[in-house]
Amino acid sequence: MPKFIYIARDSQGAKVTGTEEAASGDELISRLQSRNLVVVNIIPELKEEAASLMLGASGRQIRYRRYGISSDDLVVFSRQLATLLGAGVTILKSLDIISKQVYSRRFYNVLKELEKRMEAGLSFHEAMSKSPNVFSELWINLVESGEASGNLAVVLNRLAAYLERNAVFRRKIITSLFYPVLLIIVGTGALLFLTVKIIPTFAALFKGFNINMPFLTQILIAVSSFIRKGIFGIIAVMIVLFFILRGYIKTKTGRRRFEEFQFKLPLFGEFFRSLVVERFSSEMSTLIESGVPLLYSLEISEHSVNNSIMAEIIRKIKEDVREGKPLNDSLAKSGFFEPMVIQMVAIGEEIGELPQMFKRINTFYQEYTETFLVRFTSMFEPIMLIFMGIVIGLMVIGMFLPIFQIATIGSR
Repeated sequence: MPKFIYIARDSQGAKVTGTEEAASGDELISRLQSRNLVVVNIIPELKEEAASLMLGASGRQIRYRRYGISSDDLVVFSRQLATLLGAGVTILKSLDIISKQVYSRRFYNVLKELEKRMEAGLSFHEAMSKSPNVFSELWINLVESGEASGNLAVVLNRLAAYLERNAVFRRKIITSLFYPVLLIIVGTGALLFLTVKIIPTFAALFKGFNINMPFLTQILIAVSSFIRKGIFGIIAVMIVLFFILRGYIKTKTGRRRFEEFQFKLPLFGEFFRSLVVERFSSEMSTLIESGVPLLYSLEISEHSVNNSIMAEIIRKIKEDVREGKPLNDSLAKSGFFEPMVIQMVAIGEEIGELPQMFKRINTFYQEYTETFLVRFTSMFEPIMLIFMGIVIGLMVIGMFLPIFQIATIGSR
């Protein structure tokens, strides 16, 4: 006789879950209704059927499409796991079901390793901590909080929402920057083509005439000759400089100086600062809402904010909070946060809604950065087109001035 997982509500609205054998789903529904339970869902306990019903899959082993693990893999994993746990499926069984649905070979191996570790006696968050390259400190601490409170499904849903918000936000930034980058690439390609192919053709033509070329034409020919003769050397130098700069930025001193440079940039400095505050507020709202204590939330944010200046600021804020000082005072003392952020945090502390206030701060900075990028893109396009028009116009004028001279000589 098949087994079914059921989710129901009693007469007082409390959630009731369990597993029972029944000839069919209808029979189990009738049995539960006779106990004055309102049936919410009935799920066959078979792994393949459960995967098909809960995850919309066919239940068969799918072919892997890639090896690496993307952010989308983690979003889907957290959402699927939350759904299965909410339906009363055990963690081990949930991991086995989800592993049959993944498209990444590496992620499949990671999930199987999680199963083995948990079967060996580790808790879920302890098993995850053995794969730090896949599951960040934020993941591990949120899962630990969910396990301790018995609300793992709820915490995973919040984590999935956090990951989805971040993924959408990143995609919006990439989409906004795509067109300006494309314009730069196309514009640079056009200038290189004119410099390397067109100008030398005109220069060879002008050599056959005994004329004094205009100063602008001489400059263009000289630049073209320099680029054609040294293009590989220029590319090699640029590549070497790129790797040297990247290596320097990876050092502690280099990274800090690079971040200071970002924050001091005209026009873009405030944008980079907003990105850092957006990430901090997003993590804090998710952590505190999931039941992680404030000090612990600050410690996790310190290690995951991905900015050394901000990490140092959070470290000092954490020390102040440990001494009993209000969070808003510590934020004000840092000098990094705007008065609006400080006031909203102060209100959140006063009325006991700090997670909601951090969420509102996060929403504000997401909207600000999106608006900034839209405005930047709308301004960049005409500026780039005007710049390209001026440069190409100068190149055309420089090439046609000698032609005018030749035509004048020929007419005499």
